[in-house]
Amino acid sequence: MHRPLRLRIDTAALAANWRWLADRSGTACGAAVKADGYGIGSRLAVDTLVTAGCRDFFVATWDEADRLGPLPEDASVSILHGVGPDDISAALASTARPVLSSIEQVARWKQVAPGRTCDLMVDTGMNRLGLRPEQLAAADGLHIDTLMSHLACADQDHPLNDTQLARFQGIAAAIPARRASLANSAGICLGRDYSFDLVRPGLALYGGSPRAEAVGHIAQVAFPQAQIVQRRIVPAGESIGYGATFVAAAETQVAILNLGYADGYWRGFSGTGSATHDGATLPIVGRVSMDLIAIDCGAAPALREGDWVDIAYDLPTASAASGMSQYELLTGLGGRFDRD
Repeated sequence: MHRPLRLRIDTAALAANWRWLADRSGTACGAAVKADGYGIGSRLAVDTLVTAGCRDFFVATWDEADRLGPLPEDASVSILHGVGPDDISAALASTARPVLSSIEQVARWKQVAPGRTCDLMVDTGMNRLGLRPEQLAAADGLHIDTLMSHLACADQDHPLNDTQLARFQGIAAAIPARRASLANSAGICLGRDYSFDLVRPGLALYGGSPRAEAVGHIAQVAFPQAQIVQRRIVPAGESIGYGATFVAAAETQVAILNLGYADGYWRGFSGTGSATHDGATLPIVGRVSMDLIAIDCGAAPALREGDWVDIAYDLPTASAASGMSQYELLTGLGGRFDRD
């Protein structure tokens, strides 16, 4: 079935991003492939990263792990949300490791899988998932592969970064584990003090720049493309789209695209986003609607119904244009895109 939206994936850029992050960290480099590989397709992401040398993968849920399919024997998958009361059968049938993050999860794992290896999340200041320092005695007796924590403010120069680093250093010295892991994409940019034995990048793998240190080193991976539904002329003085937010100052050549906020192209791009074709920039005019947007195509006189245009989607730039985070822009790309 034909789809009027395509998401071109630059797998060479994905692999190059992973290699830069691994080199920057100076230690083993894993990959977060949750949320369907941040929207590009988790299986494609894993295949690309395995070839590049990655062997440690992180997803949110057991269902996500199952959808990864077979992995090399020396690869591992960690389930960041741990093992809940409804996850026991899936966990016992899987080779993936739960990342235990509460007293209840620790007790559950000890009961249903005594002696089986797990990972452990400790809270060093984010107050999201993880055992608090006063709860760490509950971890006694666990066979821990990777001890983890998560940075709350690594994308900023924030005093909590140093606080979390010091807390994690103390906990890692006290809790027996094969490896310790703290840094995400932004944490890798903070320097090798944050690297420990394993880093867990996500956003930067897929083209996001979490900090200034990554700019110029991280390449765009996801390239949306949309097909033209129709080309039309808007007379001077008439408006385009809902709310009549754009009024043509002169007769305007417009192309209507099969793309809208149902596909993750958010209303924040209204009047700020753009498409390109053969080097010409084609600005969005009017409001983004559910399934359609309009672009001023006066700079591309040959464009016709059925032609394809590239949607400007460099993540840092698109984030500034739309007001959405780079994470939202990636993971929001919908199921109507053909991914290749």
